[in-house]
Amino acid sequence: MNVLKEVYSTIEKRIQEKPEGSYVVKITTDDKKTAVNKICEKVGEEAAEVILAAKDNNKAEIIYESADLIFHTMVLLAKSGITYEELSEEFKKRMK
Repeated sequence: MNVLKEVYSTIEKRIQEKPEGSYVVKITTDDKKTAVNKICEKVGEEAAEVILAAKDNNKAEIIYESADLIFHTMVLLAKSGITYEELSEEFKKRMK
C-alpha cells in the first residue's frame, strides 16, 4: 500500500473511531467550525514553515516541514469528507 494512502486511511479511521489520546481526534473533535478553523491554522503554520525552510535552502527542514504540511492538509481533506480516491482522481485529471 502507498504510504500516503495508508496515512490518509489512518486519519479517516481516527476521525471516525475517535481513539483516546489521538492527535487527529484532538484537532477534529470540537464543533465543526472550530475544528476546521484549528486545522486551517495548522495548514497555514506548516505552509509558512515550508517556505522558511526553502528560503534557507535547508533540505532536511524542507522535507520535515513538508511532511507536516501534507499531513495537516490530509486531515483537512478527510475532515471535509474528501476521500483519498477523490484526491487521486483529481491528480489523474491533471496528468493529461
